[in-house]
Amino acid sequence: MTLSELNAMEQAPFIEALGWVFEHSPWVAERVWISKPFSNSKELHGAMVAVVDGASKMEQLALICAHPDLGTKAKMSNASVGEQTGVGLDHLSAGEFEALHGLTSGYREKFGFPFIYAVKGASKQQILRALEVRLLNEKEVERTMALQQIAQIAWFRLSGEIL
Repeated sequence: MTLSELNAMEQAPFIEALGWVFEHSPWVAERVWISKPFSNSKELHGAMVAVVDGASKMEQLALICAHPDLGTKAKMSNASVGEQTGVGLDHLSAGEFEALHGLTSGYREKFGFPFIYAVKGASKQQILRALEVRLLNEKEVERTMALQQIAQIAWFRLSGEIL
């Protein structure tokens, strides 16, 4: 779809077109609609990130929790499935799956939300290493990191979708 097409949309089709960009959180697209027209996809992305930044802590936590644990067979959006498949998280060896599952479980137990990582272009090893390092952080640092990673994921999704 083109940016011109998005800019011309009424609210409901706009939300339908972009509601998936922030995992299971169409409220981001709903709130950004009033800011159109957008001159480029970077401006649209910035406006969407600003909506998330301005959301309540509870809404931000719900957005973080809407993401699946990496490497699981949990119900995921089509975008998440494609992103995880693209870096091989759907073809882990038994040892890799055990390591990833152990780390993501420990992360969720420590922080109360899933480990978020913009996987596009990363290797399984980079993801595992980032998880190990980020497990050492404090909860508020990780909440901020999760939102930054979500913004990056949204950028990957938008830049692949809008011409």
